[in-house]
Amino acid sequence: MQRRFADTMTEMRGLINEWSAPSGFTGEPEADVLLAVSGGIDSMCMAELFAALEPHVPYALAHCNFHLRGEESDGDEALVRTWASERGVRIHVRDFDTETYARENGISIEMAARDLRYAWFAQLCLEHGYKAVSVAHNANDNAETLILNMLRGAGLRGLSGMSVVSSVPGFPSIPLLRPLLDCTRKQIEGYMFVHKVPYREDSTNAMSEYKRNMIRNEAFPIFETVNPSFVRTLNREMGYFSEAGEIVEDWCRSVAPSVVKEGDEDVKLRIDIEELVKSKHWRYLLYYILEPYGFNSSVLASVEDLLGSSRTISGKRFESAEYEILTGRGELLLRRKASEDLVDATPLYGNARHGVVRTVADEPLMPVRGAGTYHFNGQSFMVEVLDRTPDMPMKQPDGVLILDADKLRFPFVLRRWRSGDWLVPFGMRGKKKVSDLFTDLKYDALQKSAAVMIVDTRSEGMAESQHVSAVVGVRIDDRYRVTSDTKIILRIAAF
Repeated sequence: MQRRFADTMTEMRGLINEWSAPSGFTGEPEADVLLAVSGGIDSMCMAELFAALEPHVPYALAHCNFHLRGEESDGDEALVRTWASERGVRIHVRDFDTETYARENGISIEMAARDLRYAWFAQLCLEHGYKAVSVAHNANDNAETLILNMLRGAGLRGLSGMSVVSSVPGFPSIPLLRPLLDCTRKQIEGYMFVHKVPYREDSTNAMSEYKRNMIRNEAFPIFETVNPSFVRTLNREMGYFSEAGEIVEDWCRSVAPSVVKEGDEDVKLRIDIEELVKSKHWRYLLYYILEPYGFNSSVLASVEDLLGSSRTISGKRFESAEYEILTGRGELLLRRKASEDLVDATPLYGNARHGVVRTVADEPLMPVRGAGTYHFNGQSFMVEVLDRTPDMPMKQPDGVLILDADKLRFPFVLRRWRSGDWLVPFGMRGKKKVSDLFTDLKYDALQKSAAVMIVDTRSEGMAESQHVSAVVGVRIDDRYRVTSDTKIILRIAAF
């Protein structure tokens, strides 16, 4: 197993050496990789393998205490701290009120823990210059994920399982490594036994109330009676599914432009039904187009049934959590649902307060009331307030904006791009439509829909103002530029 891990890390090492610290980090990186270590058998095995790896890859540890298992959680933390201390390794530890976060956001405990830990890992990368995050997912975890995805109806992408290298969820610019993905749990158990590495048992793993535990504890033993090597078999098949998925998605990308037309302020996408059904594989093409907007397999099946029947198509409506499909004469209209909810939440980091509120246009706004890390419309970024110093560089890396903090004051507001938005680009005098800026940048429809506008709350009619102060990660309005008189800098780094 140690050799298998070393081979995997040999391939990863080249990537790690090519990567730089996250955009926005300007100091000397403390290590290359941040290891997520819970204290369980898998993560302790990963930590031990990193410690024994030659040549050495600089690493640090991160441990989350979710306080879900009382004294057990504290025991996990104590073990990881001891292991790090004995080896002189930097360790970061954070406590989370996971149950409160889950309740306030209306999500499961599992999802809450996932959101909290990955956001914190990303924050640590930004603060300390770690190039990547490494987790201890193994071949058994991958097989479990495949079964769960099949039960959810996750399509070809779900059948591909996890990748050895991907990105931290919610933070696409930060790599996520899975160096144990080719190792089975039995191999991990054998390694830990031979090397006498201490680890903690999570008592909840024996409980089958969770779907993943049910698959692991009840379904897998049955599969093993049929094929003792079924975990490796599934992982090999996932490799084939992944390659097949790439071929299919290449085809979808080539065909979609003839079927999908960009919408306007009210309609996000228009799908030409006649052009769609001309394709031999129109059902999967429809899935490819709509799945990113949260439509599950049962809803998509209903849409497919309608299009494949002789029934009247117009006047039907299908919903996901955030979007709806309306059927018209010869086309499907995709648009965002009107928001009726008011959400006010504390950011995961920093001392700011932010939330998503309803506007007159039923579009979400996020007030930014102070420094912190924010996530809005699929983008993540850090807001910092800095004293300007004589040696402070004005030229910033791609994705980083600097503005005069006295000109753009808290609170300012984030919203999505609207047709008609404009700014005066830095160093220019005349107005420029943001849509023309997108054209210059060769943005496609999805990139436009993901763009985030900064709007000054002091603007007249703020909710409806089309004069934007900046486009996050792209450009600022000249009004807010840093000058020789600037004393305080507002730094906004997308990641």
